[in-house]
Amino acid sequence: MSKNYFIIPIFVPHLGCPHDCVFCNQRRITGLSTDVTAEYVEQTIEEYISTFPEGKIHVEVAFYGGSFTGIDMEVQKNLLSVPLKYKAKNKIDGIRLSTRPDYIDEKVLNLLKKYKVDTIELGVQSLKDEVLNKSGRGHSSRQVFDAAKLIKDYGFNLGLQMMIGLVGDTKENAIYTAKEFIKLDPYCVRIYPTLVIKDTYLEKMYNKGVYNPLSLEESIDITTDLLMLFEYHNINVIRVGLQPTDNIRLGRDVVIGPFHSSYRQLVESNIYKIILKDYLDTMDKAIFFNKTISIKTNSKSISNIAGQRSNNIKYLIDRYKLNNIKIYGEDMPEGSIYICIEDLEINIDKKEMIEMYLKRQAII
Repeated sequence: MSKNYFIIPIFVPHLGCPHDCVFCNQRRITGLSTDVTAEYVEQTIEEYISTFPEGKIHVEVAFYGGSFTGIDMEVQKNLLSVPLKYKAKNKIDGIRLSTRPDYIDEKVLNLLKKYKVDTIELGVQSLKDEVLNKSGRGHSSRQVFDAAKLIKDYGFNLGLQMMIGLVGDTKENAIYTAKEFIKLDPYCVRIYPTLVIKDTYLEKMYNKGVYNPLSLEESIDITTDLLMLFEYHNINVIRVGLQPTDNIRLGRDVVIGPFHSSYRQLVESNIYKIILKDYLDTMDKAIFFNKTISIKTNSKSISNIAGQRSNNIKYLIDRYKLNNIKIYGEDMPEGSIYICIEDLEINIDKKEMIEMYLKRQAII
């Protein structure tokens, strides 16, 4: 039986970071404005642990926001001492944090080793120096590669975070960044579309007409290719899209941009739409005319195959002049797709179809 994973998030907004990236307002993103203390960390851990079920679970404390390793080292020790204590008692299983590539060196990593940190995520955003400069990141792509190598040399899990739609970014730049990520063989990746947040320099650029964010459709198109590319190379993408909160919504702190509360589902549904379309296009359309086809898949994949508001089903019915499509959940591996048309059963290899798509798009 596999373990259920639970994250205990500790937000440290803007602590340790003197940079003002054009897209960043950490206090609005996290919803917090006060400095974090060891007492707060302990209280948060206790509150979360009390809600977790008993049994085979994996619990991780994660320090998000800001630039953790840029904080004064004594403060780092103070904050890390709390999850270290819980880890020693086997009440949690892992500790992770996020930071900037230019805030990684041997002194920092020796400290994190001492406090049993498992995973270090780097806020990379892009590996095109032009995009980094225009976004006010304050570090170069070379510093990313150096930091990633050090992190892996010290035995930490390496996480990498990228953004699409930054100032000066393009789809080609995003694919380049993803390919460079793959070469670094990270433990996990996050993909975020750029949103215009209130009280950021990006908002001023947008109001002046010198920055235009991606539309939701454009961002879904780019992220679809990225997620396919990472999946093809067996890279674990642990988040796609910014976590919705009371404030992180259009009309609240999000001024404009490709925000959607179910962003990842839109992307994964688009992947299944492409796979099914590409496969069915290879068949004689007369086979489908006015027929009802059944799709068998893992239960977790049903909603993604159907699409939001059953948009994929509607699209396929119209494209192939079908009578109906029925989707059934079965006890089978995730990503399994079986199409049944009367006595004919077809097994679609998801990875093979992804490979064909990526080759056709000249991505691999």
